[in-house]
Amino acid sequence: MRLRRLTFVLAATAFFLAHAATITAQTPPAPALPRTPDGRPDLSGIWQVLNTAAWDIQDHAAQKGVPGGPGVVVGNEIPYQPWALARKKEHYDKRAALDPDAKCYLPGVPRLMYMPFPFQIVQTPGELTMLYEYVHAVRYVFTNGMPHPRGPIEWWLGDSRGRWDGDTLVVDVVHFNDQTWFDHAGNFHSEALHLVERYTPLDADHIQYDVTVEDGKVFTRPWAMSMVLYRRREKNAQLFDYECYAFDLEKYYPYPEMRTGQ
Repeated sequence: MRLRRLTFVLAATAFFLAHAATITAQTPPAPALPRTPDGRPDLSGIWQVLNTAAWDIQDHAAQKGVPGGPGVVVGNEIPYQPWALARKKEHYDKRAALDPDAKCYLPGVPRLMYMPFPFQIVQTPGELTMLYEYVHAVRYVFTNGMPHPRGPIEWWLGDSRGRWDGDTLVVDVVHFNDQTWFDHAGNFHSEALHLVERYTPLDADHIQYDVTVEDGKVFTRPWAMSMVLYRRREKNAQLFDYECYAFDLEKYYPYPEMRTGQ
């Protein structure tokens, strides 16, 4: 009996190893990460998120006009100062009127990165240009070693300066105005916003996008968001024109009680 069991075990092991070797031989190797002539990861291409962060960066259920989805905030907690949390709740209650996006303002960074529209990266040795389908926004990330200009400066998209940490592009962003939100749910910042973005290629078609948020005027500590950017692989993938039209709340919702929570 012991001999039979040993023979069975050996036969099963041999079958498993042979089968595993066959599967391994049939599995094509992962495509190599595309690189530029200077050896850096080539991030050029058309990218888009597949999440609902533009509506709410935290966990949220579906509601009228808002698809449900998991949040992108690490830990799902935003460390607001008490006064700022009260302001955020006020924003949420009046979001239809107060969301800067409803007025066709530039969404700001990082919200522009996870709007539900594609964007294109054009990479050169000293600069990455990001072209967004949404409201024709254009963003420049300088990687030529030049520092931020002296402030104070208040720009819609801030000033972006990048450097390479191995295969990860690290972008430091400052010089914001206080007119943009992180999402439609009313999460906001001040002009003191400071971002550190990290773009880490996972393979040829996926970029891990992580951003650390710091704003001592609004939050008690830094916090972070994390998501994946997906390469658009359609044969005819391209950016199209998207024109934003400011929403006339009073025209469509003439009574004040109708404007809450839209």
